[in-house]
Amino acid sequence: MAARNTARKRAFQILFEGDQRDADVLTVLADWIRHSREDTRQPPVSEYTMQLVEGYAEHAQRIDELIAQYSVGWTLDRMPVVDRNILRLGAYELIWADETPDAVVLDEMVQLAKEFSTDESPSFVNGLLGRLKDLKPSLRRDEA
Repeated sequence: MAARNTARKRAFQILFEGDQRDADVLTVLADWIRHSREDTRQPPVSEYTMQLVEGYAEHAQRIDELIAQYSVGWTLDRMPVVDRNILRLGAYELIWADETPDAVVLDEMVQLAKEFSTDESPSFVNGLLGRLKDLKPSLRRDEA
């Protein structure tokens, strides 16, 4: 399971970098893959990292709409960049990637918030993703 944890962390870092550079996440992903092939000191980009980033990219607009709609008191632009990208990754994996149990997704995203963000961020991430988890059946119907 450590491999999945590492894959999520790298996917978060790619989303974060794309946000910071105002660059397409698929371009950032390609850069990471290229760097890992050219420089043996760079860790390889796992298949699961690629799946997460590509999945997010496919649903990015809808994910941002959901985060904006259900984050009480926060606009997407006002959110800390770290939290915004953890939520993006978590929303994708929670709603569209069925191979991981919802509780694991929530726990992993809270751990990322603990590691990379503020003291308040874990509860914010947990609350918003918990709300999306509860709404998951209707959110999937809305897309159909």
